[in-house]
Amino acid sequence: MKKTSAKTIGRLSLYRLLLDNLRRDNGITVYSHELAAAANCSAAQVRRDLMSLDYAGSPVHGYRITDLIESIDNFLDHPQGQSVALVGVGNLGRAILSYFRGRRPKLSIVAAFDDDEHKINRVINGTWCYPMADLRKIVKEKNILVGVITVPPNAAQTVADQLIEAGVHGLLNFAPARLKAPPQVYLEDVDMTMSLEKVAYFSRLRAEE
Repeated sequence: MKKTSAKTIGRLSLYRLLLDNLRRDNGITVYSHELAAAANCSAAQVRRDLMSLDYAGSPVHGYRITDLIESIDNFLDHPQGQSVALVGVGNLGRAILSYFRGRRPKLSIVAAFDDDEHKINRVINGTWCYPMADLRKIVKEKNILVGVITVPPNAAQTVADQLIEAGVHGLLNFAPARLKAPPQVYLEDVDMTMSLEKVAYFSRLRAEE
């Protein structure tokens, strides 16, 4: 697999989201400067990112939206798809299960885990919820390589360690705690409080200007 920077992968994912919206609006083609304006970057950056794909647009007609989406799909997605586990079926966990249900055919949350007896052994927002005691077995059975952590901060590192020991190689952490992971595991923290604080700060600056 070709190595690509995390920032480039993030932009390609954003381009796909924007292109999906254009396709729903019956768009046929798009130019690099149009995609750049929507993604808040330069047209040159868009062209550099799309050089990673096996598809080239036309200077005259631009990129065919359906073909470009397919090229990004082939680059970002595993041909057989990837399975994801979510640990922590509280309010945030339920919202994520609902949001991702059917959104990406080749990236699916196939198992949820919790230690609450009122949540386990039933379907929650389209996903079966297993007890934590079954985590290692289910991760291996379903060949899960990605874990989403939505537990309280004091439990997050323990959950991360359990997922890693079970064979997960990528973690998306929503818990407000900085986690540690070995080099062979890709870890991304999403701290919504920090993001909101940053937006609040810059909103004050914009208002003062």
